[in-house]
Order: sequence, then C-alpha cells, then structure tokens
Amino acid sequence: MKILVSGAGGFVGRKLIEQLSAGHQVVALDKSCAGLVPSPELTVLEGDICDPAMRETAISDGVDALVHLATVPGGGAEQDTDLAWRVNMEAGQALISVAAGQGNRPRVIFASSIAVYGEPLPAVVDDTTPLRPFLFYGAHKAMMEQWIATLIRRGAIEGLSLRLPGIIARPPAPSGLKSAFMSNVFHAALAGESFVSPMSEKAAMWLMSVEQIARNFQHALTLPSDAFVEPYAVTLPAVLVSMKDLIEEIAVQTGWDSARVSYEPDAALEAGFGSYPPLKAERAKALGFEDDGSVARLVRAALGHIRKGTKGES
Repeated sequence: MKILVSGAGGFVGRKLIEQLSAGHQVVALDKSCAGLVPSPELTVLEGDICDPAMRETAISDGVDALVHLATVPGGGAEQDTDLAWRVNMEAGQALISVAAGQGNRPRVIFASSIAVYGEPLPAVVDDTTPLRPFLFYGAHKAMMEQWIATLIRRGAIEGLSLRLPGIIARPPAPSGLKSAFMSNVFHAALAGESFVSPMSEKAAMWLMSVEQIARNFQHALTLPSDAFVEPYAVTLPAVLVSMKDLIEEIAVQTGWDSARVSYEPDAALEAGFGSYPPLKAERAKALGFEDDGSVARLVRAALGHIRKGTKGES
C-alpha cells in the first residue's frame, strides 16, 4: 500500500512510520519530520497541513490509505481556538476531501479520542455511550468522526475512527496536552527525581503504550472492507489503572523510590483525566484491536520506548 500519514513527526506518527516502512510506501507529512529515520520506502514532506498546496502535493501521486493524526491537542486547543479549528477541522476535512477526490475510495483511519465522551462519565463506558464532549478538542474529534462517516456513506472513502486513550510515555517536552503528567512520572522515575502528582492515588485512567497504539493503527489498515460498518468509530480497549498502581509498578521496574511522590490533586484535572470508569470496548475487540494486557506490560513497554529513544534509536 501507499500510505499518507499526517502528523507524521509527532509521538504516535514516528512510531507508526517505523512500523509501516517495513512493507509499505509511506508519505510522511508534518511541519517537522526531524525524528523520522530515513528509508527507501519513506517520502518526507515538511509543511503546513493548513496550506492547500501542501495537501495537494501530499496526494498528487495518489494514495491507497490515509492515517490522519495531525491535531492541535487538548490544552493547546483550549488556548488557541482559532488555530485548533483551522488544523483540527478545516485542514482535516480538506485533506480527507483531497484524498477522496482521487476517485479510488481510499481507506481513511482517523485518530479520534476518548475526549469525545466529555465529563462526567457514566458508571461504565461501552459501545452505546453517547458523545458529550466538553473540551474543544473533543468536540473537534466528534465532528470529524461524523464528517468521515458521511463520506463513507456517500461511497467516497472507506474507513474508521479510532478513539485513543491516554498514550504513554511521551517525551519530556511541551506537548499541549493536559494529560502530560501521565508521561512525566516515567521520566521522573528514570531520573531518580521527585514527582508531584496532580492526581490523587485513586485517580483512574485508560492508558495504552505508543507501541500498542501503532500496532492498532497498522491493524486498522489491514482489516477487510466488510469490517467497516456503522457507526464507523470504535473506542480502543485500554488498561484501566489508578495513579497509585501506576506509580508502584514504575517503581518496581525502575528501582525508583515511590516515597519521592507527593500528591497534590487538581480537582478539575482529575475530573477530566482521572475519573475513568470500567471500559467495555467489545466492538473494537471483536475487530481484533488490543490493549497492552496488564499494568506491568504497559509500564514495561513505556519504559522500553523511553530507553530506546534515549539511545537515539527512535
């Protein structure tokens, strides 16, 4: 397949392209693709997704599939609503429309988010839970899900929106994500530093390693066409873990002293990112999507990714 990946220079994009480049032609589109490893199968396009000429260039030679990751995330979208609308809505719709305009009914896999559910959440989230986004980011994702579903019904594309949980462990740099604490705790542990948790010990989160996220996107690209049926969006399975259990498992695997953690809960932050109930992602599981399997495997994968990156290998 020839696959276009938008947001290719980001955290998930780099890991996905690392996996896709073995066996596919990949076109990577982002403002900066500095972290990508060159290969004969990879074409890099650095530019602004909001630029119509850049979107046309990205698809000028045709693509079989588009993985749309590019986004202005939660905190960034709240701070700059105009930029978030241009990137998350206008540019996203335009890029997918250009791909659809080829006339070959390309496969579109969209990175949606659990932010579409908003807050407060019900006692259990399953495939019937309604969308009630609170953040602009979540609203953008929900609207894009509907846009993509409409194009699928019209026969212009085939595809699926994947609602992503929290992804760990991101690099220790500004990401625009209010949930950055989920990754920062890993970096504090590896550095032997103290950590102030903005979540209480009992705060519960849905988490997945970046390796597993990338595998799930790769899986979506290989599904048979008859797997794509209404409502054209699935919530990925995830490991439900408390902040206390996450910290204790990190300590077990790194030798970090968990006594270096203090808890200063932010009520608003915990309401939005630490109050997740059990998740029943039955439809996603039936389609073959998977989570990391356990807290121990989740933490091991996240630490492995950080250590690999520290050696300059990713």
